[in-house]
Amino acid sequence: MPVPRIVITSGEPAGVGPDACVALGLSAWDADIVVAGDSGLLAATAEALRLSLRIEPYDSSRPAAAHAAGILKVLHVPAARPAIPGQLDLRNAAYVIGMLDRACDGCMSGEFAAMVTAPVQKSTLMDAGFAFMGHTEYLAARTGSALPVMMLLSGELRVALVTTHLALADVPRAITRERLAATLRIVNTDLKRYFSLAAPRIAVLGLNPHAGEAGHLGREEIETIEPVIRQLRAQGFAIEGPVPADTAFTPRFLETADVIVAMYHDQGLPVLKAVGFGNAVNMTLGLPILRTSVDHGTALSLARTGKADAGSLRAALALAVKLAGARSPHADS
Repeated sequence: MPVPRIVITSGEPAGVGPDACVALGLSAWDADIVVAGDSGLLAATAEALRLSLRIEPYDSSRPAAAHAAGILKVLHVPAARPAIPGQLDLRNAAYVIGMLDRACDGCMSGEFAAMVTAPVQKSTLMDAGFAFMGHTEYLAARTGSALPVMMLLSGELRVALVTTHLALADVPRAITRERLAATLRIVNTDLKRYFSLAAPRIAVLGLNPHAGEAGHLGREEIETIEPVIRQLRAQGFAIEGPVPADTAFTPRFLETADVIVAMYHDQGLPVLKAVGFGNAVNMTLGLPILRTSVDHGTALSLARTGKADAGSLRAALALAVKLAGARSPHADS
C-alpha cells in the first residue's frame, strides 16, 4: 500500500519553524515528507543546529516513499531576503504566503494527502498588506470553504471553537443559531470522517458563567444555544449542553464527551494548553483538505539556538500521517 505524501510549510523564516522542520528530518516516517521553504535557509538551519541532514530537492514525478532518517526533501520556495533569526522582515511576508498557497493547492489537486503548518507571524503578514487573521481563516478562503472550525487535540481531549480570532466584545453577536448549527454539523461530520466515531458525543459549552444561570447571567443560552441543541438532538446528534465551562473539563465529565465545543478562543484553549502544551495539535475541520498544525507561536527568541522544542510539530505530523487516507465510512451519514 503506498504511503501518503505530506507537505510541511516551514512558517516564519525568523522563527522556530525551520528549526522544527529540520529536526523532524532526523526521524523515519511512514509517509513521504516534503518541507516547503527556502532550501538554503533550511540547510543553514541544520548547519547552525549541527544536525547531520542531507537536503534533497523534491521531485513531484517520483512515487511517494517512506521518509528515511537523515534526509529532508525540500519543495523550494525562494525567500525574498535572507532570514535573520529573531528579526522579522516584512519583505518575506509574500514568501510565507507563497508556501501556504503552494501547499494548499497541492492538497487540493491530490499531490499531497495533507498539509502540516509551522507557525507564522500574523502581525507581519497583516502589516505587509495580506488579509490574514490566521491559518484557519486563510486556508478556508483559499479552498472556498464557507466555515472553517478550529479544533485542538491533546491525547483524548478535543476542543473545537465556534469563533476563533475575534475580539471578545464581538463574540456574542457572532454566535448566531446558523453559525452554531453549522459548526456543530462540521464537528459531527469530521469526527466521523477522521476518527471513526459513528456517533460523536458532543458537549456544547454555554457562553456565560454557569451557562447563563437560567437567564440571570445572560440570555444567549436560552435564545441561541439551547434551540440549536434541541434541533440537532431531534436529528439524531449525540449532543449535550449548554454545559457550564467551569465544570465541563472535569475528568468525570470528559469521560462522557468525545469533543468539547467552546464558544470562543480563550474559553476552551487555555485548558487544553495547560494539559498538553508543546504536544497539542491544531486541526482545521470543515476543509476539503486535511490540515494540522502546532499549538504555539513563532518563538523568535529561540530560533537557531537549539532550545526550540519540535514536539508540537512532531505531534501534528504524526496525526496527519495517521489520518491521511483513513476516512471512515460513517462520514457521510
